Amino acid sequence: MPKKITEIAIPRKIVQNLLHHAQKTPEQEVCGLISSLNDTPHHSYPIQNASINPKHFFNLDPQQQIQAMATMRKNNEQLFAIYHSHPTAPAVPSITDLEQASYPEALYLIISMSVKGVLELRGYQITEAQFTEIPLRLS
Repeated sequence: MPKKITEIAIPRKIVQNLLHHAQKTPEQEVCGLISSLNDTPHHSYPIQNASINPKHFFNLDPQQQIQAMATMRKNNEQLFAIYHSHPTAPAVPSITDLEQASYPEALYLIISMSVKGVLELRGYQITEAQFTEIPLRLS
């Protein structure tokens, strides 16, 4: 069972990378992984969205996911978070997000592109088959 988290500090550089990734294709969901080093978010790994319907869903490209996980292992990093964007919906997990969440120890970050002029980033942890929001702060 994952440990209870009260707040997550995410380095400003990582947040900027995620938002930039989402802004590059605002009409489609983007996705990727974030690694940690010593329990601190360390590096973002953008991964191609392999979904057949990328405007509404995301699937991490399997080959790129395997490569990112191998790089993490080589660098003594751990999987910290999985991120994706919602082009037209709030930064709230969908039923599909919960059904496809297969790493309960990871944080799930969602970027919303639907807020006029402002990007929204929210974090969630899976507890008892549901998402629980975890407050985020820039570090």
